[in-house]
Amino acid sequence: MKTPRLDTLILTAALGAFTLAGCGTSSGQSNNDTDAAVDSPDGGSEADTGGDPTGEAVLDPSHFLADGLTAPIEEVPCTLSNGDETTCYKVSVVGEPKDHEIGPFCPRNVSDGPEAAGIWLEGGEVYDADGAFIAGLAEFYEDPNWQLHDEATGVIRVTETLEACEAAARPDVAEEYQNYCVECDLEDLGGAVAAEYLIPKVPVPRATAGELGGTTSVGVALNGAFFDPPAPVAAILGAYTIAAFDDCGGHVNPVAGYHYHAATGCSKEIAQDDAHAPLIGYALDGYAIHSMSAEGGEEPGDLDSCRGHSDDARGYHYHSASPGENMFIGCFHGEVVGTVDDGPGGGGGGGMDVITCDDVPDGMPCCGDDVCDGPETAANCAEDC
Repeated sequence: MKTPRLDTLILTAALGAFTLAGCGTSSGQSNNDTDAAVDSPDGGSEADTGGDPTGEAVLDPSHFLADGLTAPIEEVPCTLSNGDETTCYKVSVVGEPKDHEIGPFCPRNVSDGPEAAGIWLEGGEVYDADGAFIAGLAEFYEDPNWQLHDEATGVIRVTETLEACEAAARPDVAEEYQNYCVECDLEDLGGAVAAEYLIPKVPVPRATAGELGGTTSVGVALNGAFFDPPAPVAAILGAYTIAAFDDCGGHVNPVAGYHYHAATGCSKEIAQDDAHAPLIGYALDGYAIHSMSAEGGEEPGDLDSCRGHSDDARGYHYHSASPGENMFIGCFHGEVVGTVDDGPGGGGGGGMDVITCDDVPDGMPCCGDDVCDGPETAANCAEDC
């Protein structure tokens, strides 16, 4: 079995659809030669702890890979979800990992081994989505309707065009693309899909935890990609499709491009001086996200419902869930950014993209309804859906 890796296809939470992603070679070490250029140098000085635990800035711009950003990280005014006006970091990522390859995802023949395929998860476990796995889906799910391959030739049906990807990566999968292994290609989309996030410079704890519902992202990785909420596995299985993932927990969707649904150790990490789990990114409320556990260790036993806790070195921070749990964090401990008028790619609703009908593939509803009546933002998506 491969390194734990997660998720299925999710178009975006705002669109109620799904997508897939990929990765390849692992690169978990800090790469100081490619660290980001920063417009504001005061964004946290503890490069090996992930932030200052004393109420100062937590996000450290120098931790990001420079080629993973479309522009240097800068400080801008912003308004939090509780109405407070404050200062945020504007983090503009390229939308693809700059420290590992993307893919493979779907095998092409039932004879293909793990090296030619990604992974699949079920029941908290991670499986190689190789040819043998695809051939055995009817037995695996105890349902004879599973048949993704031609029994005579062993060829597996895979979505290999943008049109096929868009038809299969939607809540109501087109009938002709049921019983397919679904994968999308960034080249078919014209390249990576950049995203811009506004993240509070100084995190502000909430009185009660903030739910992730309606968000299209929960945080940013250090390598140019971003973290998404749980993928809708049930919707994928309901159409007899398998949206195979690569070993890095990411996938490509027709609207958002490449993004992660699990931390598997592929992306850039910042090691900690005290053997604590390494830093892998930042949540949209400004708190640091660390991997689940230190190498060879167990996850902390005092995590709250958001998967966070505090210590003297880092203050409050999150620990990512295991790949089989289909999540990074469980909720937001802090306030996120309210709607901003930055247009597509802006940080509306906690760093979520502004969505217009032009961004939605043909046949796919806008924000979960059937009406495209001007720009809808991810902030109002929860109400629309």
